[in-house]
Amino acid sequence: MTSRSSRPSRPSRPSRPGRPAPAIALAALAALLLVLAPALAAAAPIRLWHAYRDDEAKALGAIVAAFKGEEVELLALPFDAYASKLQAAIPMGEGPDLFIDAHERLGDYRARKLVAPVGDALEPNGEALFQGPALAAVRQGGEIFGLPISQKCMALYMNTALVREAPAYLEDIAALAGALPQGVYPLAYEASNAYAHMPILAAFGGTMLDENDQFGFVGPGPERSLELVRSLIARRVVPEDANGALVTDLYNTGRAAFVMSGPWFVGGLKDEAKQRSRVVPLPKVRETGQPMRPFMTVEAVMLSPQGAQRVEARALARHIAGAAAAATRLEVARTPPVRSDVAVPADDAFIAAFTEQAKVAIPMPTSPAMRSTWEPSARAIRKVLRGDASPEVALSEAKHRFDDVRRPLPPPASPAPLLVVLGALALALVLRWVLAAKRAVSSPARPALRRSLERSLSAYKYVAHAVVAIGVLVMVPLVIGAATSLFAGSGEGLRYVGLANFISILTARGEPLFSSGSFYLVLAVTVLWTVVNLLCHVVLGVSLALLLHRPTLRLRAVYRVLLIVPWAVPSYVTALSWKGMFHRQFGAVTGLIEAVNSAFGTSIEPIAWFSSFTTAFTANVTTNVWLGFPFMMVVTLGALTAVPEDVLEAAEVDGATRWQRLWSITLPLIRPVLAPAVTLGAIWTFNMFNVVFLVSGGDPDGTTDILVSEAYRWAFTREAQYGYAAAYSVLIFLLLTLATRASGWRRRTPGSYIPQGGGAADGSAPAPVAATEAV
Repeated sequence: MTSRSSRPSRPSRPSRPGRPAPAIALAALAALLLVLAPALAAAAPIRLWHAYRDDEAKALGAIVAAFKGEEVELLALPFDAYASKLQAAIPMGEGPDLFIDAHERLGDYRARKLVAPVGDALEPNGEALFQGPALAAVRQGGEIFGLPISQKCMALYMNTALVREAPAYLEDIAALAGALPQGVYPLAYEASNAYAHMPILAAFGGTMLDENDQFGFVGPGPERSLELVRSLIARRVVPEDANGALVTDLYNTGRAAFVMSGPWFVGGLKDEAKQRSRVVPLPKVRETGQPMRPFMTVEAVMLSPQGAQRVEARALARHIAGAAAAATRLEVARTPPVRSDVAVPADDAFIAAFTEQAKVAIPMPTSPAMRSTWEPSARAIRKVLRGDASPEVALSEAKHRFDDVRRPLPPPASPAPLLVVLGALALALVLRWVLAAKRAVSSPARPALRRSLERSLSAYKYVAHAVVAIGVLVMVPLVIGAATSLFAGSGEGLRYVGLANFISILTARGEPLFSSGSFYLVLAVTVLWTVVNLLCHVVLGVSLALLLHRPTLRLRAVYRVLLIVPWAVPSYVTALSWKGMFHRQFGAVTGLIEAVNSAFGTSIEPIAWFSSFTTAFTANVTTNVWLGFPFMMVVTLGALTAVPEDVLEAAEVDGATRWQRLWSITLPLIRPVLAPAVTLGAIWTFNMFNVVFLVSGGDPDGTTDILVSEAYRWAFTREAQYGYAAAYSVLIFLLLTLATRASGWRRRTPGSYIPQGGGAADGSAPAPVAATEAV
């Protein structure tokens, strides 16, 4: 037997010079990923974004299906959010390889570096194939940034079941007001929409944006155009407050003789309406003798910077803009082609009318300033059509709003003060940690603390993922948003401006503190909005909960389900439904008023809900109360189950009335449960964007906007001033933080409320006993 000491010793492992094995493996993996990166990128599907719907979406789907190449990932987005989605996704590398959009946004996209030249995506001799101004609309700086696939403008749809001849003048359409059947409008279009108003504005020599990028919707001509439209609405030639859905419904049901719209209008028509339709160019205006000239939009397929580097993406762009694709769009979506090599049937009056109309249409400017004209123009048009202001005053205010949005950015600021503050905070934090560690080392309880931490390690593992998730999804966006508020501009023009955005907001941009749209006026509306809604939520929710809690009530389960339905339905669906019910001419509320007039012989006039602050605010509050009371009702029902029945019975034996039992026992006992629910409700209501934006839209003239909707407008409708919008968001966060902390301090004050169960802080009797003694 060999002794342990006599066994041969194992040879020592020789030292390996260079990197350790894990480092070598990581380096090899990184090199492999670099080699495979082009192949992986090539294997990724081509991403194509668009905002089409109805027949246009079907045509695009058929065109993409015919593409002989890599897999294509097709994504349809809402038109209102389309540009903002592109601006957020493409710089992060998560956007599309190519996208379809209108040419007027090209200037803004170029400034943000969201689009690249098409390069060889344009087929050889392709410039000679495109008709009219289509290719010129997407050419900037000598380079082509998109391949035209359609050019769209408004024309006149005729309901041949009501009218036979195309009108020569707009006034000829107005003359039909007394000749058509009752309830039929001679002309239907979105009169309060700035884009739809452009044909009439052009007939009076006006424009939205002049050649110097200044607001052009001012002067005698534009004022007369608004007066003409106002007179048409007053004579019931044109329906008031008409949106796209209402115009389509009126034409489908035979209640509109003419409609001003574009080729996209066909997609929403029923087959019967299509058969009795005829399209002709827009008429002239007799007062000026000039034709109505709509804006022309050239839709093009554009390449993002990352998409321009992919051969297959450029091939797909060439395919979408090709002759076969144009023929598909013509057949499926009735889209007039922009290529000369696509045959159009000679007897196709639809295509011929839009082609003829395009000859006098005005190509929409591609300047980024064009985006800033829509909101002030639309507000001015609505104010005039509702009789809230004269055309001169409304257009003057619109020009002021345009100039305010287009004002120069704040000058760059030095980041030194910020760095000093951040450095001081970091130093203070480090010193605090050092002192805490020193106290922990010298503390006699150190061993016990260490054992306690060791025992808690398993618990920390369970919550670690939640901490990481909250940090990534909540804390990181908060920090990024706070940092964004210190900058202004975008793209290459991005600059650090310090607290300039906050100073501009808090000084009302140099205007009176409570001027229209100022931070303080919007804050006052927001506070009023929150208080009124919260009061209604609590009163209605608690009242219904008390009613449903009664054991003698029959069908309680059915009532509970029905009353929770408003909370279960998505808020935007509810908001749009209520907006339709508040329509002055065709809403359910107006129908109810007419029914009352018929039944009782009264003469109540229909309410123009969005023409004054009081009625518009009431419409918003009604919608939000409908959405919010079920939450308070459910919370109160849960709290009522914890109220001791013996305490209520004892109070009843002592002679307490039902009101005394409610006020002195039930409400004090459920108050601790309602307090956090009320806080949550206040926060949700303070930031209830959907209702305000979808129901009133801020009307009239932005007076019903709240802080969060005002921040949205600065971010997405006023030249994408994200820094300014982020400053609004930071102020909202600070206001809510202070409000919730103040509420917490108040609740911790002795005697602020009676805690549920146990003795009070001052050693008095427990809550049920104290409440009974109070009775």
